Amino acid sequence: METLTYIFWSCIALIFYSYLGYGILLYIVVKIKKTFLSDPIINTGYTPEVTLVVPCFNEAEYIEEKIRNSFALNYPKEKLQLIFISDGSDDDTALRVQKYPEILSLHEPERNGKAAAMNRAMAFVKSPIVIFCDANTDLNPQAIYELVKHYANPKVGAVTGEKRIITKDKENASGAGEGIYWKYESFLKQLDSDFYTIVGAAGELMSYRTSLYKELPKDTLLDDLMQSMQIAVEGYQVVYEKKAWASETASANVGEELKRKVRIAAGVFQSMGRLPKAFNLFGNFKVSFLFISHKVIRWTFAPLALLLIFLINIFLSLKLAGVYTFIMIAQGCFYTMALMGWYLNNKQIKVKLLFVPYYFFIMNLCMYLGFIRFLRGKQSANWERAKRA
Repeated sequence: METLTYIFWSCIALIFYSYLGYGILLYIVVKIKKTFLSDPIINTGYTPEVTLVVPCFNEAEYIEEKIRNSFALNYPKEKLQLIFISDGSDDDTALRVQKYPEILSLHEPERNGKAAAMNRAMAFVKSPIVIFCDANTDLNPQAIYELVKHYANPKVGAVTGEKRIITKDKENASGAGEGIYWKYESFLKQLDSDFYTIVGAAGELMSYRTSLYKELPKDTLLDDLMQSMQIAVEGYQVVYEKKAWASETASANVGEELKRKVRIAAGVFQSMGRLPKAFNLFGNFKVSFLFISHKVIRWTFAPLALLLIFLINIFLSLKLAGVYTFIMIAQGCFYTMALMGWYLNNKQIKVKLLFVPYYFFIMNLCMYLGFIRFLRGKQSANWERAKRA
């Protein structure tokens, strides 16, 4: 009984640290750091040559809007090269891009996945800075300026922008949950960056020093995580810049979000196996601390802890009652709300309060499903874009 009680409270402490405690701790540390240390000098007039690379797969519906958005970027045109690389698109994505002579269009009919497309595009990048962004996102006009200003600091190896989810007044479970999740995640990324470096870049808008880009294996599932972490463990900083953003609509429904999250989860386990240096607390303590606290615990231990808390709580509430009965009731209410969120979402009834626990449950369920898919080796590196609202 004593052992079960210890495991139970340890799991609760771990969940608290993963979702709230880590953010609180880092917030305090960053406040103290800013009291004693001045902010790094940023050269807002720094305008190096830049290449913007847009990987595409069957984006005909959206691609011309993306091209217009790229042309509207406020950056010296003579210093900006545009590369749109189509990986196995079988619609007229490549044909639409080829109408614009200002863009270098790279297309191969064979589909090899996003990492392979990015590697292929890098052979055409001659600028010191390369920026990758998704074809279904819109960048704010000042995005490139805001990203590259940090590269005046030689310690900076990569800079990522903010991912913004466009939500509507009457949103579904996916939109409500995803929007809230990314607002909190953006807050944590800013804390990571202010402390030392971020440990999980958003591939929707990501930039690197070209000299630090490393060719990734074709089967890589999370290119943004792998590329940014490889740079971080080598001692360079990966900066978060909230004034540069990529906006996109939420997934059309939870089914589409589930498909995306399971793929990401499979990629998480693949990436952890390929980043041994990220776990070496004696190599680069700050990077390892941030990576384990912000990512690894939430990806691996938190979903397991949630299951253990529920199962052990059933036993303890029967044997010891008291506070354990209260926690069991609270858990029952939470998961009932998640179930109601699922039911009402299927009925197209909008109750935002219920969508948050539903999205939280789905996120953690995806970690289990992604782990199983990773073990079975069933996740293809060929990305399939989730349908957006």
